[in-house]
Amino acid sequence: MRNTIEFLFNGELRTLSQFNPNMTVLRFIREVEKAYGSKEGCAEGDCGACTAVVVDLIDEKLHFRAVNSCIQLLGSLDGKALMTIESLKKEGQLHAAQQAMVDEHGSQCGFCTPGFVMSIFAGLENGVEPKRQAIDELLAGNLCRCTGYTPIINAAVRVLESRSEDVPDDRFETLRNQLVALHREKGVSIQGIEGRFLIPKSLSELIACIDSNPDARLVAGGTDLGVQITKKNDVFKTLVYLGQVPELNILERCDDGIHVGATVTYAQARSMFNDLIPSIGELIGRVGAVQVRNLGTVGGNLANGSPIGDMAPAFIAAGAQLRLRSSQGARVIPLESFFIEYGRQDIANTEFIESVWVPIPPSSSLFNVYKVSKRIDQDISSVCGAFNITTEENASGELIVKQARICFGGMAGTPLRALACEKLLTGRAWSEETIQEAMAQLKVTYEPLSDARASAEYRNRVAANLLYKFFVESQLAQPVGVHEIHA
Repeated sequence: MRNTIEFLFNGELRTLSQFNPNMTVLRFIREVEKAYGSKEGCAEGDCGACTAVVVDLIDEKLHFRAVNSCIQLLGSLDGKALMTIESLKKEGQLHAAQQAMVDEHGSQCGFCTPGFVMSIFAGLENGVEPKRQAIDELLAGNLCRCTGYTPIINAAVRVLESRSEDVPDDRFETLRNQLVALHREKGVSIQGIEGRFLIPKSLSELIACIDSNPDARLVAGGTDLGVQITKKNDVFKTLVYLGQVPELNILERCDDGIHVGATVTYAQARSMFNDLIPSIGELIGRVGAVQVRNLGTVGGNLANGSPIGDMAPAFIAAGAQLRLRSSQGARVIPLESFFIEYGRQDIANTEFIESVWVPIPPSSSLFNVYKVSKRIDQDISSVCGAFNITTEENASGELIVKQARICFGGMAGTPLRALACEKLLTGRAWSEETIQEAMAQLKVTYEPLSDARASAEYRNRVAANLLYKFFVESQLAQPVGVHEIHA
């Protein structure tokens, strides 16, 4: 294995043989490179002041990803290019994103401005349409406290509308060639004074790394681990980065389901889920913001074991299977059995999540997922409810529940199925009377906590009401809100 990481910083090669494995990209930008455009506002991936752009070469094409540099680990940049606002100016001329912010008066104190510019720049390179909904999503991960968003949105519109007039930047062809030259077959093992950073390049290398370092912490996107470092001051002596193991980055449709490798990001997975299980695709769009979805992984969300993680309830309701692997081989378990109790999962010290298989609900099933939170974007669920009901007609044409799978997040110490409610529904008519009984059952099934996000009473009431919403929508075959239900 190599004893250095190599990446490009604003077009210049950086080769590091010694670095703190816990160092974030933002600390490197500001403390090592002395590039002060990127700011630290929240240190947890919420405000976007630290937004930088990471460029990957995938299938010989450049892929631009806006990321929260405050929680991304430096070692994960190996083989990639990092761009900060200092790199955008060319031959004395501001980039279109910078000039538009000036012309539209989109900056006041200026603290957040570099982050907005980098998000708009990434949006331009990724072909984001100059429409309000697309721009709102593009900028949801960037917060401004003084300018007001109208001039910033106007700047984004101006830039994105200019895409057809944009002259190709010859620097990007140079960048592509530089990234081609950075490709390495060997993995990385760096042992420094402050710890060790490992980057396996295959499944077999990963297994060897884990067996040799059973106490190592695995990291993929790092959106949770990064916060532990920046907010809790946690220090990890050995980190194993999973992002260069190709077997973990598989995303494909197979066996009437979706096979998702552990390191597939939300951004990568979203399109396929939008096409095949739209409600989960919509749920993915509610996870964090663009910067978080560009880093955060589906496997990491499950491995974290959080009772308010959004993916688990949806996947459990669908009947997902989790594939774990170690040097002893692979084992496949129902996802629901992975979560034993709060903070404890069914995974051995030397095991890791390889993939998750999510069945595509058949046309005979009613399937939907609902996330309830205080904000649409960048918020954690108070309650997340997922419903998968299979019905069939009896001789009199009445719909009878053949099978029910219902799972909630935020209602217990783990994502948890509503087994008593499922049992009550099965074999009964899919009717108002049955649903009212099931709602009453739900209210006594869980014993949720009261916390800053919601009270226990609120959570129980919302869980029951989500079941009713699901029932009403199944009758009307369209989404409904409070006004439609009580009309």
